Amino acid sequence: MYQEVRVNTEISIEESTLAFARDLIQRESVTPQDRGCQQLVSDALNRSGFTCESFDCGEVSNLWARHGNCGPLVVFAGHTDVVPTGSLERWQHPPFSATVCDGLLHGRGAADMKGSIAAMVTACQRFVASEPSHPGSIAFLITSDEEGPAVDGTRHVVEQLQKRAESFHWCIVGEPTSCEHLGDTIKNGRRGSLDGNLNLRGIQGHVAYPHLAENPIHRAAPLIAALVSSEWDTGNEDFPPTSFQISNIRSGTGARNVIPDEIEIVFNFRFSPESTVAKLKNKVEIICRQYAKVFTIDWQPPSPVYHTPTAELVEATRTVIRAETGLEPILATDGGTSDGRFIAQTGAQVIELGPVNRTIHSTDEHVRVSDLALLSKVYEGILLHLLK
Repeated sequence: MYQEVRVNTEISIEESTLAFARDLIQRESVTPQDRGCQQLVSDALNRSGFTCESFDCGEVSNLWARHGNCGPLVVFAGHTDVVPTGSLERWQHPPFSATVCDGLLHGRGAADMKGSIAAMVTACQRFVASEPSHPGSIAFLITSDEEGPAVDGTRHVVEQLQKRAESFHWCIVGEPTSCEHLGDTIKNGRRGSLDGNLNLRGIQGHVAYPHLAENPIHRAAPLIAALVSSEWDTGNEDFPPTSFQISNIRSGTGARNVIPDEIEIVFNFRFSPESTVAKLKNKVEIICRQYAKVFTIDWQPPSPVYHTPTAELVEATRTVIRAETGLEPILATDGGTSDGRFIAQTGAQVIELGPVNRTIHSTDEHVRVSDLALLSKVYEGILLHLLK
């Protein structure tokens, strides 16, 4: 049974986790660059007895670190890459300065997800120091390719580890899952994602002579309305309904007096287990045939759904969060995709747990300094609960 840790180490936990997070944030690791972040992680884990390996692929840096050589294996997964900053003038503090102000740590990656990585590292350092002969094993899987194509990162590492029969049992991904307070939400799954580029052809001509042309934008208007108004499924008790969104529309020559000859519509599905990729594709094509004479759809490789049922990992996490925060965390499967989808395919139980996500991917991204220390304690508590 998990017992809440009452050792008077709160100040040292906060200081060590904050210092590590600041070191990571100060490195401009925009996808797929790592800029030495993983070396910082490797150095820290080496000092705690972890064996570290690199699984670099192309431009992507990947770190695998392990403590112990038997099962069960608890994996902490995360990414050192961050999204671009956008206009620097819109930031209250420089995005890679890791400025601390009024109890907040500012910087690109503070919440997504260098703060989580710092909390993971300091949690494991304390756990290994207090439990040097712990049962099972602990590992880190860190990539610099989560915010990008996600081809040469976690997916690549998992493939390589499976070739040598590494067996994952539990995995904690440090994605920023909390909504208002740290620990209020645990992600125990994610919807799938399917992208498509729809191209409708027409006939170019002069706007003054529309009878000699065929405007694909006009044909696209009722088609878009039909796609947007369609119900794809109603979801289930664990997943919200499948959603359809158009993210880009491109057409025209730039001239005001030219009817274009094509329009491209870029769209995305976030789908629940109640839909399949094949069914979504088929329904889109049926709707398109109702409104367009000539069209093509370029379908992108989909990201699969994953879901972890309420079992030992979910229950351990809930128990620790209750003890450390007093909150009753909810389980959710909404939001974007994560690298948890690649690890779940190994058969591992996967959850995502991290800081408040209100400012992720935005200017002035930040995280509460106190939340970093609390997150570190929660991660440590999960280890104490699982590796008894």
